Amino acid sequence: MLLDYILPLFLIGGIFIILSMSLNLINGFCGQFSLGHAGFWAIGAYTSAVSSVYFPIPGLHPEINLIISLVAGFFASALFGLMVGVPCLRLRGDYLAIATLGFGEIVRIVIINTDYIGGPRGFTGIPKWVGIHHVYLWVIVVLLILRNLKYSTHGRAIIAIREDEIAAESMGVNLVKYKVIAFVLGAGFAGIAGGLFAHSQQFLHPNNFNFMWSVVILVMVILGGLGSLTGSIIGALIITILPELLKFFGPDVARFRMIIYPLMLITLMIVRPKGFFGTKELWPLTPPASKLKKELAGGV
Repeated sequence: MLLDYILPLFLIGGIFIILSMSLNLINGFCGQFSLGHAGFWAIGAYTSAVSSVYFPIPGLHPEINLIISLVAGFFASALFGLMVGVPCLRLRGDYLAIATLGFGEIVRIVIINTDYIGGPRGFTGIPKWVGIHHVYLWVIVVLLILRNLKYSTHGRAIIAIREDEIAAESMGVNLVKYKVIAFVLGAGFAGIAGGLFAHSQQFLHPNNFNFMWSVVILVMVILGGLGSLTGSIIGALIITILPELLKFFGPDVARFRMIIYPLMLITLMIVRPKGFFGTKELWPLTPPASKLKKELAGGV
């Protein structure tokens, strides 16, 4: 019985880890303040569900159809990431946050008014193709991709934009190119998380992707540390487990979790302004110091 309770919890935790890492690429690595990540999550979830419910390829193993639906979710979300990223490149700070927030709400309203995908009733009949092993396989894949990106030349260019856009541009960094890369990849990985969510829960509802979920994902990133993949993992697990722990103190306490989150963030900003890990990583996610020195010195 305990295992039946823990496994679904950690399955959702794995999906949140992917969402947290994907938002960290936009907010933490690139320094662009996005508040519409739930919109990309929704696009990936509904696209993947439509692919598997209405357009499965007959005769193929469910695992193959699952991969096809996840790839469809990735490209759909990445395309919308491109559509949002390019017009919003001139916006910064609060203005970018408002623009992406509006995008997330537009996606939710469109879903509510589209009967083909269930509208306000929700999307049912999604096959259960995803187990905890699928989720954590994708966690590892996304983690390795982002880890390698972070320590690559392209990753350093993205981080340079976060530190100082004017200085980065003066050193030859193409701001448009790398901002778009961050938005497209971050949105695409959120789409994969959406596909995994759809095929593990078997039901999608527009309220699963409202503005508050964008805030919760942002809390995960800030809690762990902007620019830290290790922090994204720890932050996602904390936010996944914390509501369950609050249930032990009674329903009244659990109901106030959205008050507890900001209080926790305020305390964190006072004690550790950069989050638990800041921009640091645990040793498995960092290359050897000799390799870093060689690259910084201009080696291969």
